[in-house]
Amino acid sequence: MPCATLKRRSVPFRPKPTDDFEPMSNKPVTITPSGFTPLEEATSTSPGPRKKGRWLLVASLVLFVLMMLFLFSARSLHIAVAAQAPTQVSVSGLALPFGQRYLLLPGTYQVTATADGYHPLTTTVEVDDRDNQALELSLQALPGLVSIDSTPQGASVTVDGESVGRTPLVDVPLDEGEHQLLLEENRHLPQTQTLQVTGRNVRQKVAVQLAPAWAMISIDSVPAGASILLDGEESGTTPATIEVLQGEHQLMLQLPSFADWQKNLRVEAAKDQDLGAISLQPAAGELALSSEPSGANVTLDGEFQGQTPLTLEVSPGKVHRLDVFKPGYERYNGTVEMSAASTDTRTVSLKAQLGEVRLRISPANAVVRIGGKTIAAGVTSLSLPAVQHSVEVSLDGYATARQSVTPRPGLPQLVDITLRTEQAVTMERIKPEVTTALGQTLLLFKPGDSAMRDFTMGASRRDPGRRANEVLHPVALRRMFYMQTTEVTNAQFRQFQPGHNSGQVEGNSLNQDHQPAVQVSWQQAAAFCNWLSAREGLPPFYRQTNGIVTGYNSASIGYRLPSEAEWAWAARASGAKLLLFPWGDAFPPTLVAENYADDTSAFVTGRVLNGYKDGYVATAPVASFKANQHGLYDIGGNVSEWVHDAYTIPPANGATQEDPLGGQTGDNYVIRGAAWTHSKLSELRLTYRDYGQAGRDDVGFRLARYAE
Repeated sequence: MPCATLKRRSVPFRPKPTDDFEPMSNKPVTITPSGFTPLEEATSTSPGPRKKGRWLLVASLVLFVLMMLFLFSARSLHIAVAAQAPTQVSVSGLALPFGQRYLLLPGTYQVTATADGYHPLTTTVEVDDRDNQALELSLQALPGLVSIDSTPQGASVTVDGESVGRTPLVDVPLDEGEHQLLLEENRHLPQTQTLQVTGRNVRQKVAVQLAPAWAMISIDSVPAGASILLDGEESGTTPATIEVLQGEHQLMLQLPSFADWQKNLRVEAAKDQDLGAISLQPAAGELALSSEPSGANVTLDGEFQGQTPLTLEVSPGKVHRLDVFKPGYERYNGTVEMSAASTDTRTVSLKAQLGEVRLRISPANAVVRIGGKTIAAGVTSLSLPAVQHSVEVSLDGYATARQSVTPRPGLPQLVDITLRTEQAVTMERIKPEVTTALGQTLLLFKPGDSAMRDFTMGASRRDPGRRANEVLHPVALRRMFYMQTTEVTNAQFRQFQPGHNSGQVEGNSLNQDHQPAVQVSWQQAAAFCNWLSAREGLPPFYRQTNGIVTGYNSASIGYRLPSEAEWAWAARASGAKLLLFPWGDAFPPTLVAENYADDTSAFVTGRVLNGYKDGYVATAPVASFKANQHGLYDIGGNVSEWVHDAYTIPPANGATQEDPLGGQTGDNYVIRGAAWTHSKLSELRLTYRDYGQAGRDDVGFRLARYAE
């Protein structure tokens, strides 16, 4: 079969149209040349990126080299700051910080550290060639702000012994750490506590509840309506419940027509007491007794009552024995009976006992007076009552002579007086004062020439605060004596015992030179007197064996302690009366008179004379207060004082003792006068008696000696 012949057909090519392809037109295309600059010209007119890159590279290399040099040369300094708040630290000069470490070149730098609540701190540090160094800084905290309040308010606040004021206190600046806080208020117990202060301007508050320093005392009486006296001050009427501060007090009930009732009351804070109903006893009758002559001794049922004129308290409903007697007169014996609260008067006339007195006077024309009455010239014998009489002989140009004589019935007495010229007497006149080798001043006293040459020691049983050892007994002082104006000081006593130390109490010194010497026993005080006598060439008053006092020589004019009678006379005698207190007769004192346990010494003594401020917590320098009526300082305060007499309770037998000195020895010795530790009515009276033999921190002494 013949093969078919295929023929190719020629077809024109046409591209397929697309979106980004545009068919060429048949229009001609024009080509425009771009700008052209030769390479040489382009290089010379613009830096170009290649040259800028070179400079950056060079600068980086230099910086790198410098950094490497710094790193290779720098030293590490570790700075640690002790503070309880975030701190900021700055270092002067070139310093590269890495936390608490700084890279520094060797040299001197100023380092400053600050933090909230702390004082800024700037210090100088020297960085040397060591690779690693450390600096430790401790910031000082700012004070804390402490507010202190109390219930009740008004308490005094002491921090670490320094007073900061009274509550309420706001924002008191106190350093960080532990402090001792003390709050005190008159009628509350002191409160102490430890206070931890945060510091750093942190505010803290402290509130203290003060415990009361009193207790409630309930008391009633039968019958009711009695006045209640607490330490001599009116405090209500029965029945009553009264508020009483802690300590020792004297409680008394008084009701007309009834005898006073009293009790020594000891009160502890917050411990209330109920004393129940007190049965009051009918009051004693009062007998106003006088005698002719006056000054007679009186006993009731054998107990000495005093000297006429006086008022006797007579228990009602019974017969009492009454005796009135006086030297030189016959004794009166009688009885007395009185009803309750009644009054009566009685005068007793004493019959004189006579004795013969013979006179021998030279010159014979001298004027003689006996008891103030002139005796006729030429009389050489007299019949006089058997009592002590004062004989006075005077004549122009001569010194008046005085002598005492006591006639005795059936035994003639001779008065032999020869007058001396005034010039001779002047030469022998005793000095009004003497000064010891230690500079102490002693004043001369002549009780025999005073209105109180004869007086009664002790206190009446009716006196508030009277103690059982204050028995009334008559004494007479005839010998002149000297007494030191002040108490012996530490500086004076240390010349005798160089190592003496009076000590201290609660941080208050008793040992300063001008304070009175305390912690001195009676034996040491007597030994000091003998030592001073020997130093001045005077005969010793005390007899000593192996350093122990075994007696005394009453004829010696050497230094000694004042007798109890001399002390009582010097403290109490004021003209024709006897003082009850150094300031007078009323209690409590209205003005500062002596150094007692005042408001400032409450935390030391535990006892306070309320409202009294003498300016001294413990003993005061001697003579810090006004002298008494005889020019003597501190005889009623500052420290109590040793006197010469061995301690006894005087008998109530009415016998008058002349210039008494007591026994030669004793187990205990008398202490007279109040001290800086005393505040009660009983203790501040000038008749208050105490006793002992060992040294105490409230007992000192003063010197005395006879003038002839």
